[in-house]
Amino acid sequence: MNVVQPLIDLQEVDGRIRELEREAKDIPRRKALETARLAGVNAALEIAQSHVVALQRRVKEDEVEAEEIRAKVRDLKTAQLGIKSNKEMQQAIIQIESLEHEAEAAENRALALQADEMPSLEARVREAQEKVDAEKGGVDGFVDELDQRLAEVKAELAQLAEERTALVAKVTDPKMRLYYERIRTKRWPAVVLLTDDGVCDGCHLVQPPSVAQMVQHNQGLVACTMCGRILYRDL
Repeated sequence: MNVVQPLIDLQEVDGRIRELEREAKDIPRRKALETARLAGVNAALEIAQSHVVALQRRVKEDEVEAEEIRAKVRDLKTAQLGIKSNKEMQQAIIQIESLEHEAEAAENRALALQADEMPSLEARVREAQEKVDAEKGGVDGFVDELDQRLAEVKAELAQLAEERTALVAKVTDPKMRLYYERIRTKRWPAVVLLTDDGVCDGCHLVQPPSVAQMVQHNQGLVACTMCGRILYRDL
């Protein structure tokens, strides 16, 4: 049996753990991206709604202005009943006509806003709302899938942690175990094949004949003279 085989088995589990840990770190980022995308769609809806509210406020202001002017006209017409001179009557008539024109102008502005601008703004709101509804369903579903996947990843990591503990115990040489734990934090994979041409499959450096011979004869832990990875040959 290859003396490095326990490390090869351990490395296989460590490789899977590395992959899952990367995935677990990436899931929150993917969720944040989806949430940000939905926030952008919501922002477009809020902007469209704010434009409608602003237009409604302008319409209301014009309507209030028209009503206030109409009230002044009513007061002036009431006051006309007490006017006795023709000159004062003519002045009152001119003032009333001027105010009625102002009231009509304000009413026309309100009607124009409702007829010309409001439909397009309301259409924008509907379109934005439809997009939010469509995107929200997709985002919520995707986020749920990510949450489920994260739970699966954590469960698998817990299981692999137990498998790793058992595999570490099978590496009976303490020096070999310590060396593997140190080199795997700097080089990955830490245990690599020495090719038939005597080349390290990690850094691709040709090894001295003495190194290749030790690996060939399965003489314990043999490291690459360049990268320090643990070398082995299929026996």
